[in-house]
Amino acid sequence: MGNRLSKIYTRTGDDGSTGLGDGSRTGKDAARVEAYGTVDEANSAIGMVLAASLPDDVRVLLTAIQHQLFDLGGELCIPGHAAIDDADVERLEQHLDRYNADLPPLKEFILPGGGEASARCHVARTVVRRAERRAVTLARAEEVRPQAVRYLNRLSDLLFVLCRVLARADGHGEVIWQHERRRT
Repeated sequence: MGNRLSKIYTRTGDDGSTGLGDGSRTGKDAARVEAYGTVDEANSAIGMVLAASLPDDVRVLLTAIQHQLFDLGGELCIPGHAAIDDADVERLEQHLDRYNADLPPLKEFILPGGGEASARCHVARTVVRRAERRAVTLARAEEVRPQAVRYLNRLSDLLFVLCRVLARADGHGEVIWQHERRRT
């Protein structure tokens, strides 16, 4: 296990730099810091979903995903480190298929909403999409394992399906985009 912080502030970042997991330092605005920082933000957004009333199976799944996101943040924080593998992506796909199987086919776009848990899940989904974009930006400049980007892509898809599941479980139903609404 790595070092534990006994003192929260170190003053080493006062110059606008931060330490990476390999001991090197980089700017706090570096693409790598943006990528793992946004993964951390996504993890926090999932924590907000977990603070809502959820079916037990969704709660267990999202808690496991939080641990994997923490691993993914570590992978992005330590250049050359591997924490997410193909099996992790495949597990997300299995969950996606299982939850999507009972949903009716989409015929219209869905707006964020559908009850508290679903709305929170929509926020988490959009933050995961941003994390994916940040990981792609990093991958254009530095080495990023493709599993990291694929994991974030599948996770955002899974969260979308969970938004639909939660909207139905909450009794609110999905909020359908009214593309032919009357303009005033």
